Amino acid sequence: MSYGMETYDSMSDCELAALISADDGPAFAELYERYFGVLYLHALKKLRDKDEAKDLVQELFVVLWDRRANLSSYRQVSGYLFACVRNRVLNLISRKKTQDKYVLTLPASVNFEAVTDHRVRERQLAAIIEAEVQSLPPRMREVFEMSRKQHFSHQEIAVTLGLSEQSVRSHVKGALRILRARLGLFAYILFLLK
Repeated sequence: MSYGMETYDSMSDCELAALISADDGPAFAELYERYFGVLYLHALKKLRDKDEAKDLVQELFVVLWDRRANLSSYRQVSGYLFACVRNRVLNLISRKKTQDKYVLTLPASVNFEAVTDHRVRERQLAAIIEAEVQSLPPRMREVFEMSRKQHFSHQEIAVTLGLSEQSVRSHVKGALRILRARLGLFAYILFLLK
C-alpha cells in the first residue's frame, strides 16, 4: 500500500518501523529525515569531527536498512537509534585509542615504515573506490559526488539538479548499495569512515 508523504509525517516511529520492516522505502526516508540531524549532533558532541559524525550516522542507517526486518521488534525506535549511535561512537573511540597505543609502542623505524605502508595502501584503496564511483550511472554519480564530496544536503542537490528530494535519496542509497556490492564489506566500511 502506498501513502502520501504527508501521511508518513504524521505516523509514529512504531508505525514507520512496521512499514520499514515490510520494505517500505518512503517510510525509511521519513525515519531518516526525522532522526539524522539529532543523531548527527549527538555523535558530533562526542567525536568533535563533522565528517566522522556524518559517516557514523550514515553507516548506521545503511545497517538499519540492511536489518530492517528486525526493526519492528523495538518498542522505542528513538531509544534504539540513540543507543546504536552511542555504541558506535564508543567503538570508534576505543579503536582509535588502541591504534594510537599500538603506534606508540613500535620502534621509530618500524613506526615510519608502517605509516608509509599504510599510506600506500590507503592511496590504492582510494583509487579503487574512485574508479567504482566513476563507473556509477551518470546521474547517480553526479548526485552521489555532490552529497559525499561537496557535502550538499539532499534539498540543495534537488534544487540544483531539478530533482525531488526522494529521487536524490534514492540515488544516494542506490550508489551506496552498488558500492557495497562492488567493493566488499571491508573496503565499503573503510570508504564510509574516511
